Amino acid sequence: MSASPASEPYTEPWLRGTHGEIRAAGRAVVHALELALDDIRKWTAGLTQAEIQASPFELTPMATQLRHIAGSIDRILTYAEGQRLTDEQLQRQRSEERDSESLRELLTAVEAAIAGAFVRIRALAAQDLEQSRAVGRKQLPTSLGGALVHVADHTQRHVGQIVVTAKVLKGLRSGV
Repeated sequence: MSASPASEPYTEPWLRGTHGEIRAAGRAVVHALELALDDIRKWTAGLTQAEIQASPFELTPMATQLRHIAGSIDRILTYAEGQRLTDEQLQRQRSEERDSESLRELLTAVEAAIAGAFVRIRALAAQDLEQSRAVGRKQLPTSLGGALVHVADHTQRHVGQIVVTAKVLKGLRSGV
């Protein structure tokens, strides 16, 4: 899952020739999650605990974004599997704005969520992606494929917010 060594040019996950055992749609989701993790590691490197918790210009703190990424991957895949969320998942969702974990702990949680997602996506991608699925308390309609794609796009959306917040913080640090 890690990027190429610093001496080599960066190659995005979808161009690395990996995960050939996973059908194409699932493989694309896995690659998007790998890219998300690469970007998270890059943009959070060197940040302090205070910066991870900071909310410059009312941006959502990176700590909250990281907790949300880990939890939402699990929740969306639960829907993709045709299940409803458990009380434990709902409780974790409600506690995503707490602020006590270190960056290392937050990264470990995201890494674990993504590693677990790979196993789940591998199994899901082998199924008919047109199967109906229902999301949330209102049981809104989607498909297995739609839920898989949403894991990727939702994660990438929050990673984008982490990148912006990190750039703002690093700019404020350097006086730019």
